[in-house]
Amino acid sequence: MRNIKVLVEYDGTNYHGFQRQTEELPTIQQSLEETLEQLTKHPVSIIGAGRTDAGVHARGQVINFRTNCSIPVDKLPLAMNRLLPNDIAILAAEEADEPFHAQFRAKRKVYKYHIYNSRLPSVFDRLYSYHVPQKLCIDRMSEAASYIVGEHDFSAFKAAGAKTKTSVRTVYRLEIDCHSPHIYLTIEGNGFLYNMVRIVTGTLLYVGKGKLTPDDVRRFVETGKREEAGPTVPPQGLCLMEVIY
Repeated sequence: MRNIKVLVEYDGTNYHGFQRQTEELPTIQQSLEETLEQLTKHPVSIIGAGRTDAGVHARGQVINFRTNCSIPVDKLPLAMNRLLPNDIAILAAEEADEPFHAQFRAKRKVYKYHIYNSRLPSVFDRLYSYHVPQKLCIDRMSEAASYIVGEHDFSAFKAAGAKTKTSVRTVYRLEIDCHSPHIYLTIEGNGFLYNMVRIVTGTLLYVGKGKLTPDDVRRFVETGKREEAGPTVPPQGLCLMEVIY
């Protein structure tokens, strides 16, 4: 059996997340598996590097699957793209070593959250950003972001009911770039808790609006109390940019 590694990008607007659910709910995994089954002529189960939520996008999702099909790996992207819907695209494919696992081999992931910071909304950015009409203090947000970087227990920044063996994660960088009216939060870590990036973003937005202070964020990291941190921002501003192996 061949082990194939594939780089995928998608617009998550019309999907109920990456992970396959019921047949009635469209997901990225379902679309990919159905496409691969047409090409390989056998059932295919793919492994994704990250299980993005409903409405979340990806420019650098990585999957792998096993097949005994002889289709050349360099022909696979074109073959898959002919069958996939136009909001999912295959960017590259390669032969991987037999033990390769898209999820367990991942060392780091990079996410970007896009904020459209303007008094009035944008029709063209509405599916790929979160509209925030209030003026934001980027300097205060950047100061607060510095307390997120490092190895911490991120219990204050995970969704209620999320089940994990540990809430300890390492954030290697959290950068805020402003190109008015666009603000981008880029976060790189060795893993993220359920809704962690969206909660971190919501908390930093509260700092930018003056509802919280940078020192509050430092305290949230120490106390781990979810109820004290900011809200979970909507999914459409979030994009999985890269998976690093």
